[in-house]
Amino acid sequence: MSKLYVVGIGPGAHEEMTIRANRVLSECDVIIGYHVYVDLVKDHYPDREFLTTPMTKEADRCQIAIDTARSGKVTAMICSGDSGIYGMSALIYELRGDAADPEIEVVPGITAAASGGALLGAPLTHDFSVISLSDRLTPWEKIEKRLKLAAEADLSIVMYNPQSKGRPDHLKKACDILLSVLPGDRICGIAKNIGREDEAYQLISLAELRDTDVDMFSTVFIGNDMTRKIAGKMVTPRGYRYE
Repeated sequence: MSKLYVVGIGPGAHEEMTIRANRVLSECDVIIGYHVYVDLVKDHYPDREFLTTPMTKEADRCQIAIDTARSGKVTAMICSGDSGIYGMSALIYELRGDAADPEIEVVPGITAAASGGALLGAPLTHDFSVISLSDRLTPWEKIEKRLKLAAEADLSIVMYNPQSKGRPDHLKKACDILLSVLPGDRICGIAKNIGREDEAYQLISLAELRDTDVDMFSTVFIGNDMTRKIAGKMVTPRGYRYE
C-alpha cells in the first residue's frame, strides 16, 4: 500500500514543528508543497526529493502528491501551520475519493491562531472563531455574515489572509462590519511573520486597525469584551476566580 502524509509544519521555525512531523519528513522520499513552505524546510532534509507548485495551483499540487505516492515513493505534502486548518488534507481526500490507494495519514501542526496568540500573549483563552478574509474560495457575502455573527456572539476573532495586493480593502471592510457591532476601542493584535525572520507583533484598537496596512504573512486578532492589555500583552481572561 502506498503512503501519503499531509503534514502541518507549523509557523515556520524548525523548532516549532512537532516531533511527529519531523520524523515523517525525515523518513519520506518526496516532499511536496508551495515553494515558500518548501524553502522553510528543505535545508533540514537535504536528501529528500522536493517538488513545488505556485500559489493557486493547490489541486495540481495535491494530484502530484497522490500520483507520486502511487508510484511507490513515500510522499509528504506539507502545509504551513496545520494540515487541516486551511490546509491540504481535505483536498487530498477529495481527489483520492473512495479509493484505498494511497493510504493517507494527516499529521497536525501549530496553526497561526495558536502560534500568533502565543506571540501576542493569551488572547484566545476563551471561546473564539477563526475566519479567513480570502474570498477566492468563499463568497464575500458569507464572510461578512460570519464576521457579524461572531462579533454579535462576543467571540474573540482570528482573521487569516487579512489583506493582499489583490484584496487591498478586505481588512478595512471587515473592520467596518465589526465596528457596526463592537466599540472602536476594542483591543486587537497583529502577529506578523510568526516563527520566521522579522517576527513582530503590535497591539492596536479596532478603530486603528481599520486604517492599518497588513499583509498575507500577518494574522489579526480581535479581542472579546473581557480582553485587556497586561504588561504590553493581549490577554483574554477565562473567568477564573482567585483570591
